[in-house]
Amino acid sequence: MSDKRGTLDDLVGELSSGMTIGIGGWGSRRKPMAAVRAILRSGLTDLTVVSYGGPDLGLLCAAGKVAKAVYGFVTLDSIATDPHFKVARQSGAIEAMEVDEGMFYLGLLAASQRLPFLPTRSGLGSDVMVVNPGLKTVRSPYEDGEELVAMPALRLDAAIVHVNRADAAGSGQILGPDPFFDELFLGAADRRFVTTERIVPTEELSSQGPIQTMCISRLLTDRVIETPGGAHFTACVPDYNRDEAFQREYVAAAGDPDAWAAFTERYLAVDEVGYQAAVTEATAARAAAKAAKEGA
Repeated sequence: MSDKRGTLDDLVGELSSGMTIGIGGWGSRRKPMAAVRAILRSGLTDLTVVSYGGPDLGLLCAAGKVAKAVYGFVTLDSIATDPHFKVARQSGAIEAMEVDEGMFYLGLLAASQRLPFLPTRSGLGSDVMVVNPGLKTVRSPYEDGEELVAMPALRLDAAIVHVNRADAAGSGQILGPDPFFDELFLGAADRRFVTTERIVPTEELSSQGPIQTMCISRLLTDRVIETPGGAHFTACVPDYNRDEAFQREYVAAAGDPDAWAAFTERYLAVDEVGYQAAVTEATAARAAAKAAKEGA
């Protein structure tokens, strides 16, 4: 089996401005945030981002990297929406394709099966058809003659997903309760990247969890990158939960230009090692403040 190990720099080096990039995970769960941060530090622009959106889309919008967003939702889960995405959407700074969650799924499925579209009832009689005037309907060729929405394939130039464990050949394992969609992002893409908490020998994957947790085939992986803490501040259960305190800091900073500049300097204008060090420092400071308060 090929050794597909690489670095975040390798990943970014294979992307180019104007690409359509799919980002796995959903909401603020198992997002490949280390890869997103690497893109933030790059000169990439004019991206179309396809995502069950969370802070991945928000951060890329804040940095002016996004020309168009395609999504079924954008949320931080415990906080209703991402503030940077909200501003970009409401101001018209980005083009948007907003579809039903199931339609989004079918778009990825169609692309992964190399189909031009898949039919669905979702969207009929709703404003999905109004806000997406490019969507078309088809009529069933059978006796029922039913009119259906033709959800177009969401073809991707590249896809990035994050998993708990992987081997050097690119087989990926998701140990948490959310093993959804990622294989479809990879299947829909021309270039496929898997970031992981830890690369382990292939024979160790079976000791990490049952066979059902090995969701990502090495045949869907072109490059695998070890990024401990690489989904932070989103959840990567069971390795870690969502960092709620950091998420609140992120949202609070988004509402004030000076606070956002300070947030950017501390967390985003540094490499991944610097980011993880800054997060550790901030976590320790919060714990010390809490202990002092409780001891007072």
